[in-house]
Parts: sequence; structure tokens; C-alpha cells
Amino acid sequence: MVRDGIYYALGFIVAGVFVTSVLGSLAAIPFFILAAFCGWFFRDPERAIPAGPFALSPADGLVVAVVPEEGRTRISIFLNIFNVHVNRSPIGGVITDITYKKGEFLVASRPEATERNEQNIFTVRASDGTTVMFSQITGLIARRIVCYKKQGDVVQAGDRVGLIKFGSRVDVYLGPEWHIQVKPGMKVEGGTSVLATRAGEVVLAEAVTAAPLKEAAWQTS
Repeated sequence: MVRDGIYYALGFIVAGVFVTSVLGSLAAIPFFILAAFCGWFFRDPERAIPAGPFALSPADGLVVAVVPEEGRTRISIFLNIFNVHVNRSPIGGVITDITYKKGEFLVASRPEATERNEQNIFTVRASDGTTVMFSQITGLIARRIVCYKKQGDVVQAGDRVGLIKFGSRVDVYLGPEWHIQVKPGMKVEGGTSVLATRAGEVVLAEAVTAAPLKEAAWQTS
């Protein structure tokens, strides 16, 4: 269970104990049910991360869109309230940018959520120059984005980078060097499902090094 789930569960347990002392155990049952739900919802299972030239799914959920956008392919994954909400990096590399964008709280499965909803956008650059962007997007219920990383951090494919509380969405942007392996309607699992395979090596003259550390000026929890 992630730390946030422990806090929520403990809060409901304390409330349940208090209600029990005042009104009796039957009145406190909803609080203990909510505590159990938080423990389940904020689960964080270990995953077997596949090795290879893959872009992995950053989240559990349903692929709702695979569309070309400005030279890249956007893969949108909708997370419902029953999915694991821990987010993972699709590739290994250096986090060269994290941008927080304010916005609305539309239903995350709607196409316009990509542009209009509040979100947090990661850019990860691999050692061969491949760059992948992905965004944590809020939804109608999910209004809290949590980020574990900062610009300059080095991540491995499948590493945990944050979570979105309750129903939400993650978009992944892949360049032409990737062969897309998923289509709308497919269910994916964060850190294990392959979204795309890399077509070939990307060679850049500029060496890839860790970006200067910069503390994220935002973080909601």
C-alpha cells in the first residue's frame, strides 16, 4: 500500500473508533468499510518488468485512444476506480522535464480531457536519445496528482513515478521510432504491458547526461 492509503485508512479507523465509543459499533461500520476500501484502492503490487526496447504502459487501465498528433502517436489509458493507480515510467532514462498544467476536471475518458484537464507532464530521455512524454491527468473524481520524482532524476523502465487518486487518465506520446502494439479497447497493466517496440536505434550527437536538479515547485496530495 502506498503512503497516502495508510493515511486515509488510519483516518477512517480513528473515526470509526470514535463513533463506536459514542454511538456503538453498528454506526461505525461504514467508517471501517471505507478504511478497508482505502487499503485496497491504494495497493501497490510488485510487477515483473520486461527487458527490451519497449515502451511500457505507465498505468493499469483501458486503452481508449491511439491517435497521431504532431508527428507522435498519443496512447490514452483510462483508469477506473478499480484499477491500481500507481504510475510508472514507460522507459528508462533521465527525467528532463516535469510540467504541471492547471485545468478542468472533466470525465477522464472524454477525448477533450487531454487538452483541458489538470495534468502533470513528464519527459524522459533514454541513453540513445529516444524521448517519451507521458502525462498524469485528473478526472471528475480524481483531483489529486502525486509526483515522486523531480527533474534530473534517473529512472528505469517500470519505476514508480507517482499516482493519481481515484478515477483518472494517463496519456503517452511516442515518436515515429516506435511500433505501436496496442489498440483501443485493450486492457493494459502498468510496468508490464508493452505499448510499443522501438524500431531502431536513435543516434544523437549530444551525449545524454543527467539534467540539473530542480525541485518541483508543485505537488498536490
